[in-house]
Amino acid sequence: MEWIIIAALIAADQITKYLVQISQPMEIEVIPKFFYITYVKNDGAAWNMLSGKQVFLCVLAGAAIGVMLYFMLKGKRNHGAKMTQAALACMIAGAAGNLIDRLFLNYVRDFLHFYPFGYDFPVFNIADAALTIGVILLILQSIIEEVQEHQKKEKING
Repeated sequence: MEWIIIAALIAADQITKYLVQISQPMEIEVIPKFFYITYVKNDGAAWNMLSGKQVFLCVLAGAAIGVMLYFMLKGKRNHGAKMTQAALACMIAGAAGNLIDRLFLNYVRDFLHFYPFGYDFPVFNIADAALTIGVILLILQSIIEEVQEHQKKEKING
């Protein structure tokens, strides 16, 4: 199942980036004052940090993908939590989607532009969303495991 998640997210990321890139919108208003399609070439990381450091970002992404793949495969052998496996799959897909852009274009294509509560949130893409969802799932799984461990201890201690 994890491989399907990875493939589907990478495909969705690359297809949407391509479609936005070929249409080259300056800005398309989808939901007034809230959501726009805005094509941006990002040569940095989140919030354009490390701008122009493509080699470093590629090496970092490759290493992160390798580590996450290791834990995903290790978890599969050890019957790891399904949420953890899904989280790692999302994070791998997100890192891979942006790595593909960096390797072939030397920048990342961003286009999802939100203004929640009037705040101009940085433009992002499907890969960034997949990474964020993966991190959230990992945090939730960690909380669930903590609660379960606490309940076990209470049950033992009576």
